[in-house]
Amino acid sequence: MKRFLSTVAAVDVALVRWPSEEDARDMLARRGRPRLLLVEDGIDPPMPGDVLEDWIRVPAPERDVAVRVETLRRRLAEDRPSGPSIDDDGVVRVGDDWTTLPPVEARLMTTLIDGYRSVVSRRDLARAGWPGGDPGRNALDVHVLRLRRRIEPLGLQIRTVRSRGYMLDLTADAGGRSTSGPDAAVASRA
Repeated sequence: MKRFLSTVAAVDVALVRWPSEEDARDMLARRGRPRLLLVEDGIDPPMPGDVLEDWIRVPAPERDVAVRVETLRRRLAEDRPSGPSIDDDGVVRVGDDWTTLPPVEARLMTTLIDGYRSVVSRRDLARAGWPGGDPGRNALDVHVLRLRRRIEPLGLQIRTVRSRGYMLDLTADAGGRSTSGPDAAVASRA
């Protein structure tokens, strides 16, 4: 059984007033977030920095704003790789990139993919990784660390959510593979 989730379903397009919210525009651009600049009448619009930015002069009809927002959402879907998936053999795929996982890490990853971009409790991960009993705190921490190292080159990260658990998400450079971290068994299909 293959598990898959889309990476763009929950992404919102930020509406940014130009030029008064220039700092917000810059921060969103650095994070790779889609943004629609609301350009005040009489002000020159900036040149878009990337395909995830567009502008519209305000006041504008609500329908025009909605069309621009939807266009940015579609650009994001085209610009980013598809969400992570894992098969029964423990092969994790993101777009054309993949890596294999040992059994315990594959069970942990399956649970994280099922809860993609949501917090998964330590308890739920422990149950998934060790269905026969509690592994102890250190064992789960060690396997999550190993899993982080294996999936980083795929553009994925596991974030720790203090006192709650873990969350699987794309790295900041989700448009491509990470350029840092340890080497892992990652291949790309030609």
